[in-house]
Amino acid sequence: MADQELVALLRLGAVEWNRSFEMLNRKAIDLIGANLFGANLGAADLIGADLLGVNLGGVNLGGANLGGAYLSGANLDGANLDGANLDGANLVRANLDGANLTGANLDGANLIGADLHGADLSEAQLSGAYLYGANLSGAQLSRAYLAVANLTGAHLTGANFHEVQLFETVLADVNLSAVTGLETCRHLGPSIIDFRTLRRSGRLPLAFLRGVGLPDSFIEYLPSLLNQPIQMYSCFISYSSKDHEFAERLLADLQNKGVRCWFAPHDLPIGAKTWDTIDEAIRLRDKLLLILSENSIASDWVEDEVNKAFAEERERKQPVLFPVRLDDAVMATSEPWTGKLRDQRNIGDFRKWKDHDAYQKALERLLRDLTVGAAKP
Repeated sequence: MADQELVALLRLGAVEWNRSFEMLNRKAIDLIGANLFGANLGAADLIGADLLGVNLGGVNLGGANLGGAYLSGANLDGANLDGANLDGANLVRANLDGANLTGANLDGANLIGADLHGADLSEAQLSGAYLYGANLSGAQLSRAYLAVANLTGAHLTGANFHEVQLFETVLADVNLSAVTGLETCRHLGPSIIDFRTLRRSGRLPLAFLRGVGLPDSFIEYLPSLLNQPIQMYSCFISYSSKDHEFAERLLADLQNKGVRCWFAPHDLPIGAKTWDTIDEAIRLRDKLLLILSENSIASDWVEDEVNKAFAEERERKQPVLFPVRLDDAVMATSEPWTGKLRDQRNIGDFRKWKDHDAYQKALERLLRDLTVGAAKP
C-alpha cells in the first residue's frame, strides 16, 4: 500500500515535494495504488518510484522525472507528460489514453499492452521502446524517434507517422493500411517488416517500402506474392530529359498507386545499347506512356517510338500508346505523325501540372485509363 505520508506530501505540489523529499534522504518512494487524480506534479522528481496501479488521471506531470519508475497498470488517462522523462520506465498495460507525451523521453520504456489510444507522442523519444501489443490507434507520432523500437502486434489504426524516424524498427504482425504519413517517414537505415504485416496492410507507399529496405525487384512482384490481383497495367515512360522534373513526379505518383513503371534514365543498365533496350522495354510492358512537349517533339526519337507503339498495337490488337502533353506543341505542329496521334488518341492534358488540383485531376484520369479492364483511351 502507498505510504500516506508521501501521498500527502505529493498533494502539496512538485516544489514542496522535491524540497522535502531531499530532506527525507530520498527514502523509497512507495506510492502503490495511490489516488493522485488531478494533482499538479509538473517537474516532480519521481525517479524509480513504485507507482503500481496508481491513479494519475488528468495529472500534470509535465517535465517530471519518472526515469525507471514502475507504472505497470497505472491510470494516466489524459495526463500531461509533456517533456517528461520516462527513460526505462515500466508502463506495462498502463492506461495512457489521450495522454500528452509531446517530446517525452520513453527510451527503453516497457509499454507492452499499454493503451496509448489518441495519445500525443509528437517528437517523443522511443528508441528501444517495447510496444508489443500496445494500442496506438489514433495516436499522434509526428516526428517521433522510433529507432530500434519494437511494435510487434501493435494496433495502429489511424496513427499519424508524419516524418517519424525509423531505423531497425520492428514492424511485425501489424496492419499499416490505415496509418497516415507513411510516405513521409525518415528512414535512417533499414527496418524489420514481415510477411504478416505485408499481407495485412495491402498496398503501401513505394517510398515507405523502399525506406524499410525492400528491393524494387521484390516490391514489383509483391502483389502476386500476396495473392493480390495486379489491377494496373505496367508502363514504359518515355520523355525528354529536359522534362525530368515532371517525369520524376509522375513516376513516383504512378508507382505509389500500384503502376509498375520502367524509367529509362534510372533503369537502363550501364553499357546497354539504348535503342535495343528501349525496344525491349516497350515489348515487355503493357503500355507506352509518352510525355509530349516542345522539348520531346523536337527530338528525332519521338516519332520512332510512336511508330513502334502503333506497330505493337497492330500485333497485340489492343491499345499500347498513352500520350500526355505538357504544352500545346503536339497540337500545333504539322508533322504527319502528330496528325495521326491527334486523330486516334485522347491526349492526356498535364499542361497545368504545377497546379496541385489540376495535376491531381489529370492523374486520376490517367490512372482510370491504366486500370485493367478500363475503356480504351
